Amino acid sequence: MPVNILCAFIVGSELGWILIKITRPAKQLKGLILGCCAAGNNGSLLFIIIPAVCSEKGSPFGSPDVCSTYGMAYVSLSLAVSAIYMWSYVYNVVRVSSRDVNKEADSDGHGGSTSTVKDAGETPEPIQGNYSEAFLPSKEFPVSDEYELLLPFTNSEGIVKVHLSDKIKQCFRMISRKLNLKAVFAPSTTAAIAGFIIGVIPQIRNSLIGSGAPLHVVEASASLIGDAAIPTITLIVGGNLLRGLRGSGIQSSLIVGIVAVRFVFLPLIGTAIVKGAVHFGLVHSDPLYQFVLLLQFAVPPALNIGTITQLFGAGESECSVIMLWTYALASIFLTLWSTLFMWLVA
Repeated sequence: MPVNILCAFIVGSELGWILIKITRPAKQLKGLILGCCAAGNNGSLLFIIIPAVCSEKGSPFGSPDVCSTYGMAYVSLSLAVSAIYMWSYVYNVVRVSSRDVNKEADSDGHGGSTSTVKDAGETPEPIQGNYSEAFLPSKEFPVSDEYELLLPFTNSEGIVKVHLSDKIKQCFRMISRKLNLKAVFAPSTTAAIAGFIIGVIPQIRNSLIGSGAPLHVVEASASLIGDAAIPTITLIVGGNLLRGLRGSGIQSSLIVGIVAVRFVFLPLIGTAIVKGAVHFGLVHSDPLYQFVLLLQFAVPPALNIGTITQLFGAGESECSVIMLWTYALASIFLTLWSTLFMWLVA
């Protein structure tokens, strides 16, 4: 499943790049377009669709109880992996896009100001002196044995010794500065990592999961809070979509392109990818698992994209309009694709 979601992100990004080349939108919208085409709502929507499909009579997925149990496990994994990809990829795409726009705005604002240092006709005089001597240590600025500071163009050979731990710290600082690890490890990503740790380590899993577990109250409390997440997210979606009714200056061709990518081209390519993986034995023959994999290519854009655009103030109103149209049309396209996918896996 992580590979399938990664394929959806890669294919969606390529289709989004093609859409950008065709429509030529404003620069501050490029990150938003790539994010909407790459990241799908693999969490809250699947939590609604899978239980509803399992409870239907004549479902191709077997017993409703077994289907619901396995289906919720598949959807939970899908939500966790998508959250990691979302905050490590889409966040940085939007951040880089908004940063480039801000840099251009700053350069335009300061482009007309010039400063003169010397009058015309004057030439700077060369500085006289000998530069072959090293800095001498003093009481105020002592020089340690490990570091020897030399002036440029000196004839002496200076060797700077840097410990391996300092190099590692510097490397981590550089990575943290470029990727903004505080945003990468968002609450949803941290929760996903914690869930993986609990599921992988048997001692922790047996103490938390199950009716006979010593700390079963923790699981019950988390489940109780999680049951309220879907209605809460639905209310948040309604609030965000309301802003899209006011409209913005976004191109209609851009909206049509994103709808075509999310609901036409991406599901077709995803169907070919999943069926090809099944044909070569890379995916087991569980119909419910294949159905979840196929749905990951047919969902509308992820809701967290709106949060990311609000963080950087780039394309907020445009994102609301895109979400309005994609989620309004999702009721039609998701119904059609779900019917086709159930027919394919049956």
